[in-house]
Amino acid sequence: MDGSGREASHQGITAGGEGLLLLAERAVYWPRTGTLLIADAHFGKAASFRARGVPVPEATTTDNLDALGRLVERWSPRRIVFLGDFTHAREADSEPTRGALCAWRRRYSSPELILVRGNHDALESGLTAALDMRTEDEPWQQGGLALCHHPQAVCGAYVVAGHLHPAYRLTGRANERARLPCFWFAARTGILPAFGAFTGGALVRPGRGDRIYLVGPQRVHPVPP
Repeated sequence: MDGSGREASHQGITAGGEGLLLLAERAVYWPRTGTLLIADAHFGKAASFRARGVPVPEATTTDNLDALGRLVERWSPRRIVFLGDFTHAREADSEPTRGALCAWRRRYSSPELILVRGNHDALESGLTAALDMRTEDEPWQQGGLALCHHPQAVCGAYVVAGHLHPAYRLTGRANERARLPCFWFAARTGILPAFGAFTGGALVRPGRGDRIYLVGPQRVHPVPP
């Protein structure tokens, strides 16, 4: 347990002079500002694929919203900042997806919702208004951090971004392999794993001094240098 009585399923780090908690739910909590950071939720992605005739699993939006709701209940954030790709495509703004998002918002009306626009964010103003969500262009500087969707250099700030859906490959003693989502923190840029369950991942190639944190089912595990 941590000091608040919560199970210690997170990993504390410092980036840009700010203390951050890396959560096993593929999110970051920024205690000083009461901010929950979410990258690449891609709500409605499966619906977008089905609209194009691709058979993919259903209920991914419901599962992702349930996970987000549990984070809100656990950490009571003042605001939630989505680091781009909140939805996947225009087809994602279907009646079922919009209805699920609005129902979630009615239940969790307290946190301020902010979207830092990403390359998939074709949100209509109607959906933004329905969710009482405001939008910001990247880089959006807050304290010592620059909140972005795309990893980039921002003078005088540490960038926290998404977009890449980072994953890391582990190889066991018997040459067995596992591919896990990860947090990737380099000298001036930190990249979050994709929050969405139906998003895939790209293998990272960390440089010297980079910090990698694997996301397990219940814990975040640092990878030794």
